[in-house]
Amino acid sequence: MDRDAFFWQVQDGKLPPPKAAQTLGMTILRVDADAGELEAEFEASDAFSNPAGNVQGGFLSAMLDDTMGPALAAQLAAGEFAPTLNLNVQFLAPAKPGALRGIGRVERHGGGIGFLSGELYQGDRLVAKATATAAIRKL
Repeated sequence: MDRDAFFWQVQDGKLPPPKAAQTLGMTILRVDADAGELEAEFEASDAFSNPAGNVQGGFLSAMLDDTMGPALAAQLAAGEFAPTLNLNVQFLAPAKPGALRGIGRVERHGGGIGFLSGELYQGDRLVAKATATAAIRKL
């Protein structure tokens, strides 16, 4: 774990959180960089709702991406970043505006590629899950 990496600079309060994370109402609850796991909470506002009153799937996808990506970012060195190359999401149940909890995992990384997985819960109900591939790049 490199405390000079962007992720840890944000966690240590030396840099502001990304605007996307702020928009999603993201709070990181737990990080285990060695295990490659991160848990975060999101606050879905009414502005995220579709006509049925549920959180629109694009916002749920963004929450999953913003859970899995930082799980990998916590393992990167200073000067590295990991843009998402592929994001596959399965929507399992509708989510209402309010609190959602995401768990992101690094399944494996090396050779410039990270394989990620994640789940998004509202209360105890699994509302969506995802897998992603990220490219590890130097800035």
